[in-house]
Amino acid sequence: MQFTPTQQRAAAWLGIFAVCVWVLVGLGPVLMPFVVGAGLAYALSPLVGGLHRATGGYLPRLACVLLVECVFLLVALALLTLLIPILVKELPLLREQLPLQLQRLDAWLAPMLQHWGVQTRLDVASFKTFLMQHFDGSMDQVVTTLLSSLRMGGSMALTLIGNAVLIPVVLFYLLADWERLVALLREWVPLRWRVPVDGFMTEADAVLGQYLRGQLSVMLALAIYYSIALRLCGLDLALPIGVFTGLAIFIPYLGFGLGLLLALLAAVLQFEPLQALGVVALVYGAGQVLESFVLTPRWVGERIGLHPLAVIFALLAFGQLLGFVGVLVALPASAVLLVALRRMKQQYMASPLYR
Repeated sequence: MQFTPTQQRAAAWLGIFAVCVWVLVGLGPVLMPFVVGAGLAYALSPLVGGLHRATGGYLPRLACVLLVECVFLLVALALLTLLIPILVKELPLLREQLPLQLQRLDAWLAPMLQHWGVQTRLDVASFKTFLMQHFDGSMDQVVTTLLSSLRMGGSMALTLIGNAVLIPVVLFYLLADWERLVALLREWVPLRWRVPVDGFMTEADAVLGQYLRGQLSVMLALAIYYSIALRLCGLDLALPIGVFTGLAIFIPYLGFGLGLLLALLAAVLQFEPLQALGVVALVYGAGQVLESFVLTPRWVGERIGLHPLAVIFALLAFGQLLGFVGVLVALPASAVLLVALRRMKQQYMASPLYR
């Protein structure tokens, strides 16, 4: 059986695509800093170009790259420090208040379970002993425990430290050579494909730009909402938890879950259990409604056009292939794939196969 030249080219492209997928899956951990660096470079390159043009070329591009990257790293470091007051305040309270809260829970839950024929009680004493052994209320013990954990998981610690050093380096080189790299990749495109590829890249760039602007707007609005709402409810750590929750929304579902967990822990340690559950449920329930039905559909969803089920599938699929980095790039990558599917649909409907 002989194949036509068109079928041979299609088979060759399918083979190349399969090899690329196999390489990506096999080199997932190694590619992580490069994927993160490329994503950050794509997002920050307009700022570098805008700064270079705003100064009339007075600042060299390398200086603009250094300035933009330093500001970005300082902002990222400042956001990470939001967790410090939470840890400093919550760990001592966890040691003091959690056994009392467990006693109250046991006193409320045990009679109810006995009514249903379940004879069980919470072992509050053992849990209190565990807390006394692992949390003495001082940051010295926390740091010692953390360092011990890092020594036990040396490979993971080295990976985290290596990525923390490598990502800024990759980001610097990509930002410095971004325009040249884009032009170099374009040269590899066959001349007969230049027009459709340029059109696809322009449309994908527009969709990704809309996604980033919309996502940043949603994050800022939710950070303001959660901070104000938690403060009005009387939570002491309203500002760091609210800002962290709003900004962590960038990681779909996982970010909201982490913020909810932190708020619930802080509320339980500060209020009565039922009051804490009511406060957190009210604030985060309203925030989820605001995000899902108002902010994201208007500022992100309408611009990308992804169905909620497609979002969930994309998160699971990319997470399975690339791990945590896959979760981060799932939505923008899905937006680009959606642009490709739209163009394939247009070509199919214009072809004789559709008629």
